[in-house]
Amino acid sequence: MNNKGNLTDEHPPFLPLLIGTGLGSGFWPWGPGTAGSVLAVLLWMLLGTWFRGCSLVLVTLVLAVLFTLLGWWATARLQPYWGEDPSRVVVDEMVGMWISLLAVRSGEWQWALVALVLFRFFDIVKPLGIRKLDAMKGAFWVMGDDILGGVYTLTVLVLCKLITACI
Repeated sequence: MNNKGNLTDEHPPFLPLLIGTGLGSGFWPWGPGTAGSVLAVLLWMLLGTWFRGCSLVLVTLVLAVLFTLLGWWATARLQPYWGEDPSRVVVDEMVGMWISLLAVRSGEWQWALVALVLFRFFDIVKPLGIRKLDAMKGAFWVMGDDILGGVYTLTVLVLCKLITACI
């Protein structure tokens, strides 16, 4: 904070900036949350070229847990510079997207696209308790609403895949 009690005019530290903005995707001017979500899908698809089956699920789960912790840390470091829930912080969208992709197998790009659309729906509309988490203060809750959106997307995807498998 500067001497007027406003957000600081200094530049935030590099590592929290890199993590919090999803390698800079949060600076995309037309929908930074969507840019972070798309980046998460692209990174997941790249990982899908090396990992298959349970290995991809495990790597995706590790990414989600690791970046939840790193995102919480980075967001706490960025809040003094950018405010309570800055739109440039998109690591939360990346984590929510990775949680969503736990139901998708490598090479199932159609399901990855469905996961992206569903997750963005939950992130924008914020139904079923997501809005309540979004209103809470603190770095963890910046992550929390997107984690819940990812869990909802994962649940819907699993149900859709079960229904389509039975048809």
